[in-house]
Amino acid sequence: MRHLFTILVLAFAVLSTPAPLAQASDPISVVVTIPVLRDWVERIGGPHVRIATLIKGLESEHSYSPRPSDVMAVRKAKLLVEVGVGLEIWVSGLVRSANNPSLLLVTTGKGIPLLPDRPREGAASTEISGHDHHDSGSNPHVWLDPDNAVTMIRHITDALSQTDPSHAAEFRRNQAVYLQELDRTRSELLDQLRKLPDRRLIVHHPAWPYFAKRFDLEIVGEIQTQPGSEPSARHIQSLVALIRTHHIRVIVSEPQLNQKLPALLARETGARVAILTPLPGALPGTDSYLDMLRYNVLQLLRAFDQSVRPAR
Repeated sequence: MRHLFTILVLAFAVLSTPAPLAQASDPISVVVTIPVLRDWVERIGGPHVRIATLIKGLESEHSYSPRPSDVMAVRKAKLLVEVGVGLEIWVSGLVRSANNPSLLLVTTGKGIPLLPDRPREGAASTEISGHDHHDSGSNPHVWLDPDNAVTMIRHITDALSQTDPSHAAEFRRNQAVYLQELDRTRSELLDQLRKLPDRRLIVHHPAWPYFAKRFDLEIVGEIQTQPGSEPSARHIQSLVALIRTHHIRVIVSEPQLNQKLPALLARETGARVAILTPLPGALPGTDSYLDMLRYNVLQLLRAFDQSVRPAR
């Protein structure tokens, strides 16, 4: 009898003990090269991703050099998400150093039609059309066109779905919601810019051809003729003449660049300097990609509204 009682007690204990909860799958470890990619991976992956960003704040993707901590992050990652198309020339060396055979490299710029890197040599002093280019290389700042962003986001969604098929349907839903937001934002910004009577710009750094093409702006000259180098006095003089002759009203610079030369051109000509950012998070109010687009268009509108006709 005692033996039977012991068996019943044990059986009751087994039946009443809660079954262990199923363990949720670990988040996908993702390394991204620049902040805009982090924003998209977060929006698509939600709680199912854990993200490390290599380039932060006002660091330049052109001069970046991977740190030992970056190598370790890539060594442990499932995905490394880049723009590609010539932007992060240091990625191949980083991948070799990380020596992670299971790493999936996601090139989000794949399949995007590329624009030439910069205007023809000397165009700033002799041409007013921003469409006369030669193919001296392709410009890699493809994400600044919202239509290109659609392609890049789809690459991210595909890679996350391949890596974590159990959440693929959720990733697709997140993509659909975000692409609707992106389309609405693009349409709103195009409407805001339609009222501009003058769409011509001088740019400090050649990051803006895709943005200009999508929003029907015209880049007629650049301050930097080579990345990271100071332009010659002759080039600056040619820009002053260009701005005065053609009444260019706005000069676009970026927060990570030295503002001495844009300020000089503004003083000499009466043009207005607009500080735009090619990356989210570089300026207050630009935390996300959509915030960044809105901010840049607002700054352009303000600069055109506040500008005076450049001095002759």
